[in-house]
Amino acid sequence: MAWLASWDCFVKVVESGSMAAAARRLDCTRAQVSKQVAELERTFGVRLFERSTRKLGLTPSGEVFHQHALRALEAIHGTEVAVRNLGDAPRGVLRISASITFGRMYIAPLLPQVVAKYPDLGCELVLTDALVDLVDDNIDLALRLTRAPPQDAVARKVVPMKRLICGTPAYFAAHGEPKTPHDLAHHPCFSYMLPEDGRTWRLVDRAGEEISIPVASKFDFNNVDCILDAVLAGHGLAILPTYLCGPELARGRLQAILGDWEPVSSFGRYLYACYTPNRVRVPKVRVFLNELERTFNPVPPWEQA
Repeated sequence: MAWLASWDCFVKVVESGSMAAAARRLDCTRAQVSKQVAELERTFGVRLFERSTRKLGLTPSGEVFHQHALRALEAIHGTEVAVRNLGDAPRGVLRISASITFGRMYIAPLLPQVVAKYPDLGCELVLTDALVDLVDDNIDLALRLTRAPPQDAVARKVVPMKRLICGTPAYFAAHGEPKTPHDLAHHPCFSYMLPEDGRTWRLVDRAGEEISIPVASKFDFNNVDCILDAVLAGHGLAILPTYLCGPELARGRLQAILGDWEPVSSFGRYLYACYTPNRVRVPKVRVFLNELERTFNPVPPWEQA
């Protein structure tokens, strides 16, 4: 199937915006990419790209071919996955993606258990807080803390993600404990650095009424571990997920406040297991989903104490 490489090359050029960028993704030279595109144009007898000194754009013929090429390559990829995973026994390498902190604490410890049960299965855990692409990054299953699961993937709820407003007992003894949400404006409050959140905490009461509270601190982080460390050091308050603060609450190192109010997070209220539709019946994905179910339901580890 010599044509397959040239079709994939064409799609990579469209996605990357230039032949040079596509060459970097394909680990080849720009001349090789240009040659494959030229061969496609010669085969079809049409121009696929409008070339100029500034940009590379698709011709009408190129746009039609692009849509068909995408569907063909996706079908071939799905066929390869299905053939490689024939049979009921999980085998091969399972690539899992998870956020750095949650993955380190709760997913990494599962891998030895899974490979011990299934001798022909290997696991790779990709820890990143960035959004991965299931196809381009060759991810079998991504665990995402999100409010909006991807529409082109199967998204299965794994476990609810609760959040609490926390500080240390020593901090409250020294600075007082906020009794209402509006009292938070008088305390340093750490926020995960997200552009859409700004410097506002959104809280919902038991009746479903939402309020927005402006908060501030002298320094912030884009890492939840650093936020936890700052709170434990007595520098202020933060909204923390219970998977992270639960053990510290049990030890008495943290104290939760404003229990009648639920924080609203950009990360949503659930952890989802996301995978492409062609992996629904793949044994290695199925057994790991079963392992997640056993681990987090009916009570997740951080609430079992």
